[in-house]
Amino acid sequence: MKLVYELGDIRPGDEAIVGGKNTALARMAAEGLPVPDTLCVGVEAYRRFVEATGLEARIVLELNRKVFEEMRWEEIWDTALRIRNRFIRTPLPDDLRAELSGSIQSRFGSRPVVVRSSAPREDAAGTSFAGLHDSFVNVRGLDSVLGHILLVWASLWSDRALLYRRELGLSASDSAMGVAVQAIVAGEVSGVAFGVSPNDPAQAVIEAVYGLNQGLVDGDVAPDTWILRRDDGAVLAHRSPQRDKAMKPVTDDGGEGVRLVPLSADEKDRPPLTPSAVTALFRMMGTAEALFGVPQDMEWTFRDGRLFILQSRPVTAAGRGEAGADNRAWYLSQHRSLENLKQLLVRVKEVLLPRMAEAAHAMAGRDLSSLTDGDLAKEICRREETYATWKQVYWDEFIPLAHGIRLFGQVYNEAVRPRDPFEFVDLLKGEELLSLQRNRMITEMAGKLRKDARLAESLTSGAPPTQGPFAEALARFMEEFGLAAWGAGVIQDRDRVIRMLLSLAGLPETAVHDAVGASRRPEDLESAFLARFAGEKQARAREMLAVGRESYRLRDDDNIYLGRIEGHLLTAFEEGRRRMKAAMPIEDPAGRSDLLRVIDRRTAELARKKDEPRPPGREDALPTGHEREIKARQIVGQPAGPGLARGKARVVAGPDDLFDFQAGEILVCDAVDPNMTFLVPLAAAVVERRGGMLIHGAIIAREYGLPCVTGVPDAVRFIATGDDITVDGYLGIVIRHFDLA
Repeated sequence: MKLVYELGDIRPGDEAIVGGKNTALARMAAEGLPVPDTLCVGVEAYRRFVEATGLEARIVLELNRKVFEEMRWEEIWDTALRIRNRFIRTPLPDDLRAELSGSIQSRFGSRPVVVRSSAPREDAAGTSFAGLHDSFVNVRGLDSVLGHILLVWASLWSDRALLYRRELGLSASDSAMGVAVQAIVAGEVSGVAFGVSPNDPAQAVIEAVYGLNQGLVDGDVAPDTWILRRDDGAVLAHRSPQRDKAMKPVTDDGGEGVRLVPLSADEKDRPPLTPSAVTALFRMMGTAEALFGVPQDMEWTFRDGRLFILQSRPVTAAGRGEAGADNRAWYLSQHRSLENLKQLLVRVKEVLLPRMAEAAHAMAGRDLSSLTDGDLAKEICRREETYATWKQVYWDEFIPLAHGIRLFGQVYNEAVRPRDPFEFVDLLKGEELLSLQRNRMITEMAGKLRKDARLAESLTSGAPPTQGPFAEALARFMEEFGLAAWGAGVIQDRDRVIRMLLSLAGLPETAVHDAVGASRRPEDLESAFLARFAGEKQARAREMLAVGRESYRLRDDDNIYLGRIEGHLLTAFEEGRRRMKAAMPIEDPAGRSDLLRVIDRRTAELARKKDEPRPPGREDALPTGHEREIKARQIVGQPAGPGLARGKARVVAGPDDLFDFQAGEILVCDAVDPNMTFLVPLAAAVVERRGGMLIHGAIIAREYGLPCVTGVPDAVRFIATGDDITVDGYLGIVIRHFDLA
């Protein structure tokens, strides 16, 4: 079967051979519509590549680590990253490279091109996969084109594609990807046109920006929008943004890629489309709809006054941003451009975190014991509202910052091609995490007790510390970290903290891990990374590294800030419960009634959350006797921290279990809560039910150089305290050692 096709070779119905995008381009070209010069790489090239290199088997392994429906979004990204890294590191077999090179080199030479995905069914009328797979703009030279073809193939298994795998019917054996290699048309104005509005079937929509479409697609450039009547193209509305920049191809020294450039004063004040251009686009939408039989979602550009159609697909019924039961729309919204992330970081650091700190400080300044019952009821309600507000902010504005880590990781892996697809994490340890600061304070206080037997004996007898360096350090710790929400309770009892410190002091100093650096020094990793770039590209790589480091730190620290607010809420709740249980004189019957009502409501809410039914196979509760009879020797999860460790398991299911942990045990839990990380320096390894390299526990385990496996669905069901287990953080498996007899 052929590997490379001209547009003229392709016939309607050839989607299975060259993909939907190539088939649409061929059909438009056959009808005389203006499309760029295009060469089509068929899906057979992909199939030959994955079969000859063994990649198909590796993909099967990655996709079968866990039932897909049980994977968290972090795990989906981890899986996609590992697969992508395999494509990046695997060279094209010589015969396949030779067949592709001849056609591409003779056709385009050194001309810049766009390398676009063209998967079968990607642009079918009944699907909503627009932008699902990757495309790359302004690629120069044969080696670069071939390298970007590999990246397009890899995007068949991107995190976005994995979210749609059930609708696409994706499996390693029956999936393939075609590619369009297209001469770049660097238009002065570009955009998208919807033959029918996703919001109103009586309307059509045109969005336009100066420069390339990439600025619009990435969200870096806000478009002008025209709303048209479908019947006759009459303009019903024109919305203008603040215009200030455009995406243009890099041209210096034959450079690749794109960059943002400022608009001229005239362009800032003038819409990118004239009335005649709007009319031309409306007519082209009608022509395309007549050709394909359904309204089209077209990408287009104007170059020297001439209109080109870059690609065309059916407008899906739900339009862009369709929200499914699996929260796909929310997940896809987490993909952010560098410019968007930079703006978000400024807002989080300079506005949101200070406001969160102010909210927690204001709560700390209120003496709950002095409030009447009625006022305490109001205070609990205020704190509930405050916590709910900041929890929503956390999901809307803090969680998206994680894409700063993902974006840097993708760029790092493409540039360096490391064996470990998560090597880039070692480069992000530029600033100390709040969790590590807290752990250092704990270690230092335990060290003081280890050296001062008289002080340790006094504390053991129950005498409170009154003065001296230890008392000052403990007071500072309680002020900064003592109020910590964990599950449905709050750890604020100074006596419990002292008990933990005494326990740590009784251990040899060598039993407590220190935070470790990377296997290679971060400065060496940074130099090797930046050496892959020059000039403007190196400056952008530095920006990505800076954003990645800030995102990495805040991915952990933001939990501490939110935990403080939740801790204050739980403190007020516990004060209310204490009053309801105590035999206190009732001076304010109405206030007591209000407080009782608030306490009963919140208690019922917590009970409902605890007891609400869980989907089959996703139980979080500790095992019953029957479940423990299932003797799974090997449990598969996600590799999140390299290394091997064997030891006794300690299952931590709630706050009361925290203080039973012994040095050298393997921490097994639902998730390493940010406020239980003081255990990690004692652990030999970490196993979590929740999954992903970017969850809190994985970040902390890697900081201490501990083996870590996350995304183990049956961790707290099939592993019990005292079990002898091995944690393999390289392969992502947990082995239980027991006699099968």
